[in-house]
Parts: sequence; structure tokens; C-alpha cells
Amino acid sequence: MELNHPVKILLVDDKKENLLSLQVVLADRGYEFVEATSGKDALRILLKSHDFAIILMDVQMPIMDGFETAELIRQSEKLKHVPIIFLTANMNTMEYVFKGYQAGAVDYMIKPLSAEILQAKVAVFAELHRKNQELKHKEEQMQLLNNNVLNANKILQERNLEIEKQAQELRIANKELESFTYISSHDLQEPLRKIQTYISIIKERENLSQNGHYNFDKVWNAADRMRRLIESLLVFSHTKEAERKFEKVNLKAILDDVKSEMEDALVAKQASIDCSDLCEATVIPFQFTQLMYNLISNAIKFSKPDVPPLITVKGRIVSGSDVSHEKLLHDNMYCHIAIADNGIGFSPQFSEKVFDIFQRFHDRDQYSGTGIGLAIVKRIVDNHNGVIVASSSLMEGAKFDIYIPD
Repeated sequence: MELNHPVKILLVDDKKENLLSLQVVLADRGYEFVEATSGKDALRILLKSHDFAIILMDVQMPIMDGFETAELIRQSEKLKHVPIIFLTANMNTMEYVFKGYQAGAVDYMIKPLSAEILQAKVAVFAELHRKNQELKHKEEQMQLLNNNVLNANKILQERNLEIEKQAQELRIANKELESFTYISSHDLQEPLRKIQTYISIIKERENLSQNGHYNFDKVWNAADRMRRLIESLLVFSHTKEAERKFEKVNLKAILDDVKSEMEDALVAKQASIDCSDLCEATVIPFQFTQLMYNLISNAIKFSKPDVPPLITVKGRIVSGSDVSHEKLLHDNMYCHIAIADNGIGFSPQFSEKVFDIFQRFHDRDQYSGTGIGLAIVKRIVDNHNGVIVASSSLMEGAKFDIYIPD
């Protein structure tokens, strides 16, 4: 709706000089004048346009006088709100006044007109018209806004239903996939055990050649690699399904268990672990033991040739506001666990891809592994509603920063 257009006034009189006189009196006030020289002419104009602020109408006109015209105007739903001021030179004042009000007029003026009074009365109705137009404009804006909100809510509800449907389908698909992974992995273990058993029996034969021993060793190693891969898949598929029982535990106790389990590997590589600075954390104990095991196992596995692995494990409580990471809430406290090593590291461009399942960045023959270890670590961190960040450079070691809600 246009609010800046001039206020329109309909002037109705059968004498041109009277129409001109009214315009002279009301000039220079921002009004737009529309002339009608008869009642029928006025009705024709009003049927085309309803946005008049006021009608100034002479009473005494031929064929259809002002009273008849006013009565017809009042019969229209779209026009009955337009105020009418009657103008007359008739001396029988009271009779005409009552008749005018009965016809629907809001005011009555006797000719000759007082310019000041006419200007004041028209100004009041013009201002009332402006206020009504502003109010109508605001109502239209409010209605438009309400419609937009309703449409947005409808679209949002439809999107939410669609997202929920997709999420449900994804949950079902993931559950089926995890079940399939578990069943497949479980069923594959039995034939692999038989293969390794039969190979062990064959290798005990005295007449088996050296080349035969070599070939069967390769088969046995391949079967063993497959067995470890299956075991890793089982761990990976169960990480999310596991019952989430959080406990406040000392991280050093978890690390001591891991060191005890990995004692042979640590001795073989002459590896050392510095864990003098650790804290307590609220975790799922057996999952966090698996996390520590995988990260330390990686540090040993990807160590530099002829350089004893040095692994540093630290843990402290920090505020989310002290860490520049978008996923950490500034008002929350976190247990920050940092695990660093002096191994071969990896290119910084792979700092996020290292957590993808079956992702490898080194020669399989030189560095064995299933490519699932860090994917399990990432899933465990996610299961703790935490964040893990990997940072490294080639031949400069790797560091993993883990943030678990305290």
C-alpha cells in the first residue's frame, strides 16, 4: 500500500465556480481534488475509486440532490465509511441539517462558507484518513508477516518430518549394517581358524620343503591379518551399541592397564611412555581403555626405524573458552587428553582423513595394520560427546588432542 500519495477529496457541485472556489480555499495542503458536477457523476467516480478521505457535496443539485446521492453512497459497503460534509445556501437550516444527518452526513456547513472552518474540518478528516491508511497498512504488514511465519512453520514442520524419516531410515540401515558386520565377521572367524590350524599341521610335516614353509607362512600371515581385521570390525560395530555407563576414573589407572597389556610390544620396540601428568575423567572405562590401546599401539607401530618410540600422555581439566574449537561450548569444562609421539607422523592434509575407516597413508608391507584403529578411536570419542583433533607433519611425530565433557 502506498502511504505517500496525497489525500483525495471529492468535490460535488453542479456549478463550476463553486468547485473552483473550494479548491482555492483548500489549496496548498497536499490534497488531490476530484470534481463531480452531479450526483450521478459522483456515484460513477466513487464506484471506480474508494480511497477518498472526504466528500464535500452541495445539497441542491438538479435530477439527484445531495441527500439522494448520500443515501446511495451509504448503501455501498465499500463507500459508507467515507465522511460527507454537506454544503448548502438554503436558509431553512434546521430542516436541512436533520435531513442531512439522516442521509448519512457527518457535518453540515452553510454558505457562504468560512474558509478557516472549512480548512479545519477538512484537515481533521484528512488526518483521520491518513491514520486509518497507516493502520490498514500495518495490519496488512502484520498479516503478511503472520502468513510468512505460518508458511515458514509449515515448511519447517515438513522438513523436520522429512529429516526424522530419513534419520529413522538411516538408523535402521545402520543397525542392519552393524548386524550384518557382526554376523559376517563372526561367521568368517571360524573358517580362518581352520585355515590357520591346517597350516600349522602341514608345517609340522618333516618332508615339507623350505619353499613350502615360506609359502604356508605367507598364507598363515594373510589369514592372521584377516583375523585381526575381523576383530577390529567387531569392535567398531559394537562401539555405538555398547551400554553407556560413565564412571569417574583415574586416567593413569587406565593407562597402566594398557601398558601391562602391551608390555611385550613396548619392550620389543624399547618404547617409553611418559604419563606423569594425568587427571580424572568421566568416561566409559572399557571403551577408553580401547581408545588408549589403539593410540599407543599406533605410536609404536608407526615409529621411526632405529629410534625408540617416546609417547607422552597428558590430561588436565580446561574450559571450553580456553580452546579454539567450534564444537566446544565456552561455558563447559572438558578433560583434555593429549597423546603425542616421535614417530613418522603424516602429512597435515590428512589430519581429518586419518579417522576414516580403512584409511591408510603408509606402505602396508612396511607398516602393518587394519586401517580401523583410529576410526574406532573417533567413534569412542563421539560416543563420549567429545572432540578429537589430529595434528602432525611427516617425520615429526603425531599428536592427538581429545576433549571429553567433564
